[in-house]
Amino acid sequence: MNQRLSPSTIGLLTLPPLLWAGNAIVGRLVREAVPPMTLNLLRWSIAMLILLPLGRRLFASDALRANWRRFALLGLLGIGLYNSLQYLALQSSTPINVTLVAAGMPVWMLAIGALFFGVKVGRQQVVGAAMSIAGVLVVLCRGDWQQLAAMRLVAGDLYMILATIAWSFYSWLLTRHNDPPAVRADWAAFLLAQVIYGVLWSGVFAGVEWTGGAVSVHWSWTVAAALMYVAIGPAIIAFRCWGAGVQRAGPNVGAFFSNLTPLFAAMMSSAFLGELPHLYHGAAFALIVGGIVFSSRRKAG
Repeated sequence: MNQRLSPSTIGLLTLPPLLWAGNAIVGRLVREAVPPMTLNLLRWSIAMLILLPLGRRLFASDALRANWRRFALLGLLGIGLYNSLQYLALQSSTPINVTLVAAGMPVWMLAIGALFFGVKVGRQQVVGAAMSIAGVLVVLCRGDWQQLAAMRLVAGDLYMILATIAWSFYSWLLTRHNDPPAVRADWAAFLLAQVIYGVLWSGVFAGVEWTGGAVSVHWSWTVAAALMYVAIGPAIIAFRCWGAGVQRAGPNVGAFFSNLTPLFAAMMSSAFLGELPHLYHGAAFALIVGGIVFSSRRKAG
């Protein structure tokens, strides 16, 4: 891992938050048409079908079976748990609350790295995390801090906390280079190995959802378009870029980029509502980017 941020690394870590912001909006829009666990299963099943021809090198060896524990764990954390819990959170919690809870990503990433992966936390990273989260809070309260005091947590917020913890573990596990070299060198094969097991986990979660009562999908062209978007953009493209970016910069730095998601989501919402950007958007952007730059700086000497 190299903590220095090159333009290509910045691009790799910026595109996923943009696509994930769209995923949150789409997940909220179709929440009454598709149950959350079913939505996640359909999303990753489509992604798997797209990846099969791209990652066919995976089946040229016994890597999928020989390394099943690692791929099953990555599939559980990054595909099964994180995405299912996020869609579940959007059922009962407002987007602003879900985004606020997810803003704790840098803190969870730093804590998990220190506790489970032996990574030291520096003062610059702590300050960078504080700056980044402050930027997110500026967006969420729309420049009015009194709105934060009026917020109330619900069950969906707890689901998002669990999702954030799962994603933090997933990101740290990506930095471990104990995968077959041929699979690791092929991004599609590496992602496909995770998705295959992730679909199995998602199927288990969807099965539990189906046993809880009558579950139906209200099909429409809007739902079909939403599924294609979440399967290709926030899934395949975002996971590809995130994996490559985390490999270069490390999970701690990547966590700060994830806090661009609520900023992008706020901007998208403003665009859909016909609202012009406000001054607080610029202030939030400066804080979030400042946190990224500050946390990734190397100490002189």
